[in-house]
Amino acid sequence: MQLNEWAGELSLRCLRVGESGPCVGEGVLGGLLLLPFLSRFDRTLGGLEMELRLREHLAGLFNEQRKGQSAKDVRENPRAMAKLLREANRVKTVLSANADHMAQIEGLMDDVDFKAKVTRAEFEELCADLFERVPGPVQQALQSAKMNLDEIEQVILVGGATRVPKVQEVLLKAVGKEELGKNINADEAAAMGAVYQAAALSKAFKVKPFIVRDAVIYPVLVEFTREVDEEAGVRSLKHNKRVLFSRMGPYPQRKVITFNRYSHDFNFHINYGDLGFLGPEDLRVFGSQNLTTVKLKGVGESFRKYPNHESKGIKAHFNLDESGVLSLDRVESVFETLVEDSPEEESTLTKLGNTISSLFGGGTTADSKENGTSTVQEEEESLAEGSKDEPGEQAEHREEGEPPVEDTSLPPPPEPKGSVASEGEKATDKENGDKSEAQKPSDKGEARSEGVPPAPGEEKKQKPSRKQRMVEEVGVELVVLDLPDLSEDELARSAQKLQDLTARDLEKQEREQAANSLEAFIFETQDKLYQSEYQEVSTEQQREEISGRLSAASTWLEDEGFGATTVMLKEKLAELRKLCHGLFFRVEERKKWPERLSALDNLLNHSSMFLKGARLIPEMDQIFTEVEMTTLERVINETWAWKNATLAEQAKLPTTEKPVLLSKDIEAKMMALDREVQYLLNKAKFAKPRPKPKDKNETRAEPPLNASANDQGETVIHPPGQTEDAKPILEPEKETPGGSEPADTGPLELEGSGAESEQKQQPTGQRPALKNDEL
Repeated sequence: MQLNEWAGELSLRCLRVGESGPCVGEGVLGGLLLLPFLSRFDRTLGGLEMELRLREHLAGLFNEQRKGQSAKDVRENPRAMAKLLREANRVKTVLSANADHMAQIEGLMDDVDFKAKVTRAEFEELCADLFERVPGPVQQALQSAKMNLDEIEQVILVGGATRVPKVQEVLLKAVGKEELGKNINADEAAAMGAVYQAAALSKAFKVKPFIVRDAVIYPVLVEFTREVDEEAGVRSLKHNKRVLFSRMGPYPQRKVITFNRYSHDFNFHINYGDLGFLGPEDLRVFGSQNLTTVKLKGVGESFRKYPNHESKGIKAHFNLDESGVLSLDRVESVFETLVEDSPEEESTLTKLGNTISSLFGGGTTADSKENGTSTVQEEEESLAEGSKDEPGEQAEHREEGEPPVEDTSLPPPPEPKGSVASEGEKATDKENGDKSEAQKPSDKGEARSEGVPPAPGEEKKQKPSRKQRMVEEVGVELVVLDLPDLSEDELARSAQKLQDLTARDLEKQEREQAANSLEAFIFETQDKLYQSEYQEVSTEQQREEISGRLSAASTWLEDEGFGATTVMLKEKLAELRKLCHGLFFRVEERKKWPERLSALDNLLNHSSMFLKGARLIPEMDQIFTEVEMTTLERVINETWAWKNATLAEQAKLPTTEKPVLLSKDIEAKMMALDREVQYLLNKAKFAKPRPKPKDKNETRAEPPLNASANDQGETVIHPPGQTEDAKPILEPEKETPGGSEPADTGPLELEGSGAESEQKQQPTGQRPALKNDEL
């Protein structure tokens, strides 16, 4: 039982909850399955109707309170009625747990407050006829399902309006139970169920399977007319109906209708079925029962395209999606013919592979075909069971030779125009008979006596036949009858209307924001005028001027602000901010002084210490130039002088005047000083140390000028083919130990390696000594 809070509808849904068995993909046993099998409702019975009646009662009470004041009716003010409806909702909720309650609204209309007492007895008297209608859907549902109250296990309440005590009392008497099911949150049950179902459908969450199947409330039929031959040779028109989706059938699902006796273009109609379960009022609200007219084009052309093929009818594929929206996916003409296949001899490797696979437990080809055929038949039987029409309608409208509606849980594979499909489609008894007759041997000498072996190669000449299926797509023109689509002009107007409404909402939000900013500035500034920090930097005359302007702005906002535009509100706020700018500036500057001056003093001290340390560096290791240190010293001195002079000048000014010591000036001085210090720090970070000069007293021993390699303990290795008496290779004369170094000798720094090496040069005019004094 569901009694909606705002939908204004009382609905009764009978559900079956059971075990769904193993769930494919989840691998969980014992999931729940929810199947609806009955639904009844009352469109105009719900919580909204109760609130509307209570609102009318409160409006009458307010008018009685102002009867002698010659005021207009509160029902003529939409804003006041909206306030009353909100209060009626609150009072109804409170009366569910209390015998009486006080309804009160501040400033309901014309700055007049409303206050009145409402009792539960008065509320039940206002809605007495509504409570009498509560058992109606229950009785209608039981009569339609041919059930009694004993077969209903539990009645669960869903919807905020079921909290009303009188509703529960009447419903409990109607169902004949000891108590009603209140183990779920009636307000949030629908929302929480939707969240759980969304989690179950999503791959990002893993929840216990809970299969929900929705049901078709209104049956859908397909109606068409065709010509039939009478006994006297007269052709007449016969109207046919086929049930497409039966009442309370589950969805989403797909169905196919086959038209077997058409060879030219024709039309058919999609309409609602029997709606006798609805009352007169519901039928009036329901409107037209005609949904769509379908016009097929190209049927005759498809028959002319395949004149030698057998027609399998015109198939129309319908889809009822998860949202309950019916659509026609496609319409196609299907043809079949028998073609002969040339047998292909198996190679030796193929035969060997089949033999090995059969030895290791693999079934034969015939077995696999039998298994596959039986699986398809089982699926078709199960699908056919789920698509059975209602017994009465099926027996009444089925025509001889017309196949029933095909039901498929999965969409058939789309086939392109003129495509060839393999055998495996559903065949009628006639097709099976044709196939068996085609496979029987003819009487023209094809029968062979027993014991006579076939001639060599004769077996290969007998070619097996198979069915070739041709599918030709048919053109479809839909004429929507119940709710036609909007034209381009109507869509453009609707889009423009939405844009206009969005612009109005944005303009309204901007105006409200401007009004709130102005009101907040007035209250905040009036409060600041009495704070000590603002009184220290302003005179009594200045504060009085600001306070007067603020009071005038507040009065204007209360009197004329309701009709003021956004521009007017922003201009008024800018005017007040300009008036108070000097006062706010002085206060803000005094708040920043301590922090800024402390940071400036710390920077000056650190800069002075850094300069002092830089000047103590020895001259040989000095990395800063005199100009750089002089520049830093000048900036430090100038900053000290500016600080002392500005503080002295600021001390002479009164606190109510504009200060000369500004926080932005302090920040500028700090940035200039910090820039100089950072430059020197970066230079010291990347500077390379200077190389140390070599000591002139440090020498090494040199061999005598006439010393040979043997005298120095060296071994002379002669080149191949050269004897010891041969002339040796000339070498430069080595330095004599204890000899003096050349005057032009000095350390050289090798470029790129940073290593130091010494290069000795011979004295000017002296020839190099040769080994063994041979030259």
